[in-house]
Amino acid sequence: MSKLTLDFSLVKNGKQLLYEKVPNQNRNIMRIIRKFMEQAQGDYTDTVFCMEHTGIYNAKLVKCLQQTGALIWIESGIQIKLSQGATRGKNDKVDSFRIAMYAFTNRHNMKLWKPRREAINNLSELLALRTRLLKAKNALLVPLNERKVFSDKLVYRLLKEKTAPVIKTLEKQIVQTEISIKQTIEQDEELNQLFRNICSVDGIGMITAIHIIVSTNEFITINDPRKFACYSGVAPFEHSSGTSVRGKNRVSHRANKTVKTILHMSALGAIRKKGELQDYYKRKVEEGKNKMSVLNAVRNKIIHRVFACARENRSYKKIFSNALA
Repeated sequence: MSKLTLDFSLVKNGKQLLYEKVPNQNRNIMRIIRKFMEQAQGDYTDTVFCMEHTGIYNAKLVKCLQQTGALIWIESGIQIKLSQGATRGKNDKVDSFRIAMYAFTNRHNMKLWKPRREAINNLSELLALRTRLLKAKNALLVPLNERKVFSDKLVYRLLKEKTAPVIKTLEKQIVQTEISIKQTIEQDEELNQLFRNICSVDGIGMITAIHIIVSTNEFITINDPRKFACYSGVAPFEHSSGTSVRGKNRVSHRANKTVKTILHMSALGAIRKKGELQDYYKRKVEEGKNKMSVLNAVRNKIIHRVFACARENRSYKKIFSNALA
């Protein structure tokens, strides 16, 4: 998958039947899909189109495949790479064949892609825009604040005069983007209910809730709190081997770092607020536990509470008693 071209490999029974490179345009994509289906002598119910997740570069291909009703499998690039073992060499033709062979070898564990609702797509784009605006604002504001301490006052005043209008405009755009996010949520009754349920959990604000909803596709793609904890780099894993390796349990670096950062800030907010999470944090620290380990446990608790509220379609209750039949 690339911005300008797509490389297709057709594999049947573990053997490559056809390879072709085409421009990343709708007309060429539809032509190659029909050609490959004729060559495979099958139909769309027994043929899987597997591709790497490359963001917007695969948008045209996915749209064309949706029109035909084809089975779509979008896989993480790192997952495909790690499954291949020690490999040599790399080019687009070889990569397309390796992706096809990955799909053939792992066909019994394939995860078919499901499209997101339009409201979730809009939220995802608005969230990405807000992130870019914040980065642009900080790129101007942070150096300016440093100049205030170390530069001449006249130089600092000049720089502030030049950057102030741009920063003000960025701040205005950030506020407008957040308003658009709120409107998108309020206009969708199902999404609005889910959003309110999640935000009832201590430490969860608007941005954190949206990140969770988008990354889990409304808890459809990821519906298990333990899987989401792994996805966000919160779940600790054992590190031991035989009798010589006895490492501490630690989280994996293969995670969505953006979601991890958001959850970290949520946990910090939760332990600053009076309540059971603050009491839990203080109790564990007093017992001698590592502060970061306890904070990670708080993140895990927040995740499980969010998923419980989403699963049961209710707000979080601080004092909850099970209903006995």
